[in-house]
Amino acid sequence: MTNPSKKNVSASDPAEALWNCKAGFIGIFLASALVNILYLTGSFFMLEVYDRVLPSRSIPTLIALCLLALLLYAFQGAFEMVRGRMLVRVAGALDEAMSARIYRAVVQTPLKLRTQGDGLQALRDFDQVRSFLSGTGPAAFFDLPWLPFYIGICFLFHPLIGIVAIVGSIILIALTFLTNRGTQGPSKKASEAGNHRNAFAQASQRNAEVMQAMGMLGRMSQLWEQRNNTYREQNRETSDVGNGYGALSKVFRMALQSAVLATGAVLVIEGTASPGIIIAGSILTARALAPVELAIGNWRGYVSCRQSWQRLKELLKALPEREAPLELPVPKEKLSAEGLAGGPPGAQRLTFADVNFTVKAGSALGVIGPSASGKSSLARALIGIWPAFRGSVRLDGAALDQWDTDRLGRYVGYLPQDVELFGGTVAQNIARLSENPTPDAIVSAAKAARVHDLILKLPNGYETEIGEGGTALSAGQRQRVALARALFGEPFLVVLDEPNSNLDAEGEQALSEAIMSVRARGGIVVVIAHRPSALAAADMVLMMNEGRMQAFGPKDEVLAQILRKDNRQPQIASPASLKVVGEGQESAS
Repeated sequence: MTNPSKKNVSASDPAEALWNCKAGFIGIFLASALVNILYLTGSFFMLEVYDRVLPSRSIPTLIALCLLALLLYAFQGAFEMVRGRMLVRVAGALDEAMSARIYRAVVQTPLKLRTQGDGLQALRDFDQVRSFLSGTGPAAFFDLPWLPFYIGICFLFHPLIGIVAIVGSIILIALTFLTNRGTQGPSKKASEAGNHRNAFAQASQRNAEVMQAMGMLGRMSQLWEQRNNTYREQNRETSDVGNGYGALSKVFRMALQSAVLATGAVLVIEGTASPGIIIAGSILTARALAPVELAIGNWRGYVSCRQSWQRLKELLKALPEREAPLELPVPKEKLSAEGLAGGPPGAQRLTFADVNFTVKAGSALGVIGPSASGKSSLARALIGIWPAFRGSVRLDGAALDQWDTDRLGRYVGYLPQDVELFGGTVAQNIARLSENPTPDAIVSAAKAARVHDLILKLPNGYETEIGEGGTALSAGQRQRVALARALFGEPFLVVLDEPNSNLDAEGEQALSEAIMSVRARGGIVVVIAHRPSALAAADMVLMMNEGRMQAFGPKDEVLAQILRKDNRQPQIASPASLKVVGEGQESAS
């Protein structure tokens, strides 16, 4: 069976993606129509047996009816299977159309919005929608519109049987409404409690060494129990409500079936209906109300799916995709910040403001300042991963939002303060997981970072598997490999945030040489400095304090200006001995 929306793999909106699956839904509707028509087989078979075979005592007639019923049951089973397979294909088509969009939203969420938990809620929501679509829930909803059809046939059997079926339908529909009302709130609370619990577990896993070393495991276990108890209680409440209404609807449908049997018996006794009406009416009524009962049984999944769908729509609306802008020339002249102010995504709080500077090609800018002065925030804003609340960052006069993100990434290298590498080989990490990188480009980046010899000493050289997060490497090795990744492809702008925090003397010398090599080829380097050795290769310095730019200019002039303003630090006698405090760290001794 073909995928109903194979050609629509680029849909960026959930509603659009579902609309692209309309051919699949039409097929499911037609299959449901045939299935529901064939569901009449049992009722009419019993009617013919009681009204035709038993009075005539005809075995050939019974055999013919059995063969016909078997054929119709076979067709019913085939259409049921086709409908189930089509539902799975529609869910797969939705996944094919939306998975890349959802992944991009997951990646962009911490950069654009304020997030809670582990940031993977969108993936869980999408999995919930896909699982519901491929399950039995949608089949029940496709069967529900056929309820009047069955009730109409009950009226053809006898009006009184039809009236009993209508009353039963109204009661079951009321139970469905109550199920919706009763499970909506607890289901939402259970989802939120589950997110908090999972986020706590992941934070505990990241800090396992700290917890073990400082005896925090007992207390953390207590906190985990509190969160897990909340999640369990909310889940129990949701299940109790859903199961309660499900059991009530099941018992009521059985009682209704008996009521139809009793009604048929009365009609037969009074001579207004044939004996076959008793069994046929009972079977038909039960079938008419089965989709309602099935819908009640799947209502919890439906509520969760609907909530997940709504969250996905809100998330994707908050992170719209834009068409790729006009392709701009390769930047090669300057980096400038004009009245730049910014802060964390999703927060109405500035961590720096009124930053103005221009750095020309071939320069290295050292950004210094005390803790919490806005240095790292500025670094993130300079490459566009944190939003600019005011002002702009420009490369060769073009603001960052005028560039296509993927294309701009080719001209930018970034070494974050907290280094994270991907699972794979050293070569794959240096090449930024490019599909077909050239070996020369990988080795060139490693040599530019002065890490080529270090890599060759690893067990398998460039093909060494480093594990998730680079756990097979030391902190210093990870930082140097990440520096090579930042230099891959000879980017024009290289931003290094505390690049020597885990380096020894040899590594710091290699860092200075790498910065000088970028300057020599006409690139620009921005170094967020904590230790003075990081400024050795810089020719420009920007001083930050309390989120404001205090000074900017040639390194010697700015450092001399700082020394004149602060005579309380006699140890700072020259640029080489300047002690700069970075964000979240104590000053070096």
